[in-house]
Amino acid sequence: MGTISTMEQLPANQSPPTAGPGSAMDRKIEARRLPPRRLLWLGLAIAVVGAASWLLLASPDGRSLSVADDRLILSPVKAGIFEDSIPVRARVAPLKTVYLDAVQGGRVEEVLIEDGATVTAGQAIVRLSNSDLQLSVMSTESRVMEQLNSMRDQELRLEQNRLSHKRTLVEVDYQIRRLQREIQRRQELLSKGHAAQSNFEDLVDELAYNRARKEVTLQSQASDERLMVKQLAFFRDNTALMEANLDFARQSLEELNVLAPVSGKLSGFNMEIGQNVARGSRIGQIDNADQFKLVADIDEFYLSRVDIDQLVTFDHKGRNYRLRVAKVYPNVERGAFAVDMQFTGEIPRELRRGQTIQAKLTLGDAAQALLIPNGTFFQDTGGQWIFVVSPDGDEAVKRPIKLGRRNTRYIEVLDGLEPGERVITSPYSGFRDMDHLALNKKNTH
Repeated sequence: MGTISTMEQLPANQSPPTAGPGSAMDRKIEARRLPPRRLLWLGLAIAVVGAASWLLLASPDGRSLSVADDRLILSPVKAGIFEDSIPVRARVAPLKTVYLDAVQGGRVEEVLIEDGATVTAGQAIVRLSNSDLQLSVMSTESRVMEQLNSMRDQELRLEQNRLSHKRTLVEVDYQIRRLQREIQRRQELLSKGHAAQSNFEDLVDELAYNRARKEVTLQSQASDERLMVKQLAFFRDNTALMEANLDFARQSLEELNVLAPVSGKLSGFNMEIGQNVARGSRIGQIDNADQFKLVADIDEFYLSRVDIDQLVTFDHKGRNYRLRVAKVYPNVERGAFAVDMQFTGEIPRELRRGQTIQAKLTLGDAAQALLIPNGTFFQDTGGQWIFVVSPDGDEAVKRPIKLGRRNTRYIEVLDGLEPGERVITSPYSGFRDMDHLALNKKNTH
């Protein structure tokens, strides 16, 4: 089929007629618009690409965060004198304290000293009673006396046995001498025919019997002597032990009267008549009334640096007093350890037990060093790194450093920083894991 044309063919040299404004042949062509949802997705894609491009351009080396600099503390790195000392808040305590414990329990019968009084060594403080202990001591005394009497009886019997052996030997020796003389006479008579042979032989047999008897008696005496020596030594040792037990039992009764072991001021003593006191319980303490020491709790960070004989000073009413570290308690409780400090010279007269004193503990000699302020950043970084601010103040970059000694004001810098640089010493919470900070100066005041 041929194409049906809606227009007539015109000569080649003739142009088509121009349609008028009202011609029905004119059509208005409208521009096509994207749907709203597609526009939204396109905007989000552009925003994501822009943010990624900004992060890539702003932090080519690691993770970054924009932070308002009015939230930060910027501190300079400078050279200065580092004083290796720390302040310590110490309390006054007695130089020596002796605790009073009830060696024997019992009922309070008499209170002889009031709490807070000054006592002298050996002075009676309180008197207790204990009927069970008294009965036990009496029973022990009875058993000891019976044992001692029994041992003395044994000693007496051994001595009587020894004397019996001696009497037997004396008798045997006498019989032997008598028989020897008699045999000698009978032998002379027998040689002359004036004596019977049988009588002579009886005398010889009796002499042999007494000689054998003497031998047996000597052996028995030697054996009994050895046993007696051992038994007497055993009895004497037992006697000494039993007498010591008896003395200990009697001493237990004496311990019901509690005496002051040293002179000083009695404290923590609250006894009432009729009160029952358990054995071994703490009933008070006696403090040295004239001499004092300082006791302080120090942060565990300084545990490895505090040692015996280090210098401690404090000012009191315009005078400077000196002490030394006398004892270090290495046990850490609640992040701190305790030290005792003793005066090396004069002690202020106005000191009172429990008084608080602000002192300075010297850990080492002062020296020239590179310093940064001691800030809370140290807890977040452990002193291993720090944020260093650029010269123009627009950014801060994480940098590894090496720190040394630390006091309450400054930290010694060993490596990683230069004089004149600025660092962030405020807390790093919120950007501890960042490598780069963009400092926003809009809120700078």
